[in-house]
Amino acid sequence: MTTPSPALAALSGAPIGRTHRRVLLIISAMFLFDLADLNTFAFAAPAIRAVHGFTVQDVALVTAMSFAGMAVGAVLGGRAADLLGRRLGMSAAVAVFSAASLFNAVVSTPGPMAAARALTGFGLGAMTAIAISYLSEVTPATHRGRFQAVALGVGLVGIPLVAFTARGITVSHPAAWRWLFVAGALGFLLLPLVLRLPESPRWLLSRGRAAEAAEMVRRFVPDFRGGTEEQPPEAGTEARFRDLFAPGQRRNSFVMMVVWAFALTGFYGFQSWVPTLLADRGQDFAQSMTMSAITTIGAVPGAFLATPFIDRFSRKYLAVALGLIVAAVGIGYGLSTGTGAVMVFGVLVAALSQAYIAVLYSYTPEHFPTALRTAGSGLGNGAGRAANIVAPLVIAAVYTAPHLGYVGVFAFVAGAWLIATLTVAFFGIDTRDRALEELHARPAQEDPVRPGSPSRAATH
Repeated sequence: MTTPSPALAALSGAPIGRTHRRVLLIISAMFLFDLADLNTFAFAAPAIRAVHGFTVQDVALVTAMSFAGMAVGAVLGGRAADLLGRRLGMSAAVAVFSAASLFNAVVSTPGPMAAARALTGFGLGAMTAIAISYLSEVTPATHRGRFQAVALGVGLVGIPLVAFTARGITVSHPAAWRWLFVAGALGFLLLPLVLRLPESPRWLLSRGRAAEAAEMVRRFVPDFRGGTEEQPPEAGTEARFRDLFAPGQRRNSFVMMVVWAFALTGFYGFQSWVPTLLADRGQDFAQSMTMSAITTIGAVPGAFLATPFIDRFSRKYLAVALGLIVAAVGIGYGLSTGTGAVMVFGVLVAALSQAYIAVLYSYTPEHFPTALRTAGSGLGNGAGRAANIVAPLVIAAVYTAPHLGYVGVFAFVAGAWLIATLTVAFFGIDTRDRALEELHARPAQEDPVRPGSPSRAATH
């Protein structure tokens, strides 16, 4: 096993300090705007349909274009952050999705709305891929999962915030939907804070900038006194994007692409369509918006639900357990007819699926070396977004097909969760308690901890 460099060993084994807390606060605020903006169209859609006559197919088109933008943003933004830095990448992503949110507010026909959502999605996709990689790189090894779960949990407050805001301003005044997108532009307020974040020492070392890396390590670990001539164990020739599919890394890349593709199909198949499906199933507009808003409350504690377990147990097996439960509860939602049962199952799906996403946020960056970490995370995330270009169209077809309809949609959603879960179960690797450098000190196919074998402790 390769021993981590002194700087990275200090970073991995550091106690949680002031800089760690500040980073967590800013990343959490970024996720708050990210997830609020991501879900704005879903909750604005019933009002937009009422005011501007959008059809179900129009909603599907706009939703699909949003995911197209996220797919491209995740891949291109992730790769750019490997070349230009995590801090610059996150700053650019925040600027793009905040500006695009204003564009959303001034359009009202399907074509321009689809273009606006694609641009918004580009910034959101890039931000997610870079932020989860950055947080993984600067957080002590024993807290990587918890920090991801807390950041996601705080960010998830944005979903019920948007849901109840939409309920409050669009039920009596449907034309007020534009203000939901104006609020998304407040993300610009985060830019000065993001620009002051410390750059990832791991990224700096991977670029040969050892002196700057040591300086950044001291911002996290003030008593670090290491030298400036070291390089990380994985340093070498500059990584190319195609190296994600080279021997030793190929399996990890494909596993993450499949898992993200089906997990996000299941997640957004539920989240994005519930308001519209409830309204079309016979609920009046106000009741469908209220039920949808209540359902989203479960998302917030869902991510925090993972915090006691995410660093204590294997993320691989947590993902498997949660995925199976979400699939079962999703079927229960689709079969429920009473208002109470719909809301109970809806809250459970929202909570448990967000616990799964918290695990996936932490699990994904661990599959890639520093020089390809945001590109790899973006590739996986981008595959999930790309799958959702097609998924809304499939869901619309399932919903309108004879003998399928409402229940068929949720059977489709449960099947997507099941495929993601089985992929992790059979092909995922165990990353618990291992330093990032240890995970990539040798080819990936030789490195996984096999089921039943002891986990190798990270060198701190």
